[in-house]
Amino acid sequence: DLAPARNVLEKGVAFFKQPWYTVYSFNSLRWKDWALPSLSFMLKGRLHVGKKAGNTVAQVTELVRPIVDELGLYLWDVRFEKEGADWYLRIFIDSDDGITLDDCEAVSRPLSKLLDETDPIEQSYYLEVSSPGTERELRKPEHFEVCIGDLVLVKLIRPQNGIREFTGVLSGYQDGSLTLALENGEQSFSVSDCAYVRLVDDFDMETI
Repeated sequence: DLAPARNVLEKGVAFFKQPWYTVYSFNSLRWKDWALPSLSFMLKGRLHVGKKAGNTVAQVTELVRPIVDELGLYLWDVRFEKEGADWYLRIFIDSDDGITLDDCEAVSRPLSKLLDETDPIEQSYYLEVSSPGTERELRKPEHFEVCIGDLVLVKLIRPQNGIREFTGVLSGYQDGSLTLALENGEQSFSVSDCAYVRLVDDFDMETI
């Protein structure tokens, strides 16, 4: 019964991910924008229903990468995540010049068509295409490699010497281990010991 899901889609929900765009690829293709200092955009209402099992992220990555490459963009990540009762297929794209709403739409439209044709996902879900944002999570080796020299926050699964969070410059990455340059010297962490690693938006620190 898809009635409850349709009711949710008809109401619409605003997600504000400052200062980047969040775009939902839905059937009506009617734009809404909210007049905020940092822009967020939403499309209203589409539901995909798939029937085939398999490695969802791998299958979707194979579908979306040629689209992103053709547009001259970079595929940062693909995630298939559950929030509450709903599943979200999230596509994160990036470029050296930043991501615009047009970029998100240019990926969302052909990908939505391909998903309808190939039907790779067995449950209902929402499709979301967006930038990874200024405080993006680093999850893959290439994420760490491209962000060497940037300020990052490491949150450990278990504290080390009573400390669970470390903020420093990412100075190295090799074989699943990252190195931070801290005030008292360098310290290494295994990625498997980290709850997450993400960039730190140090704009406010630079302007103080």
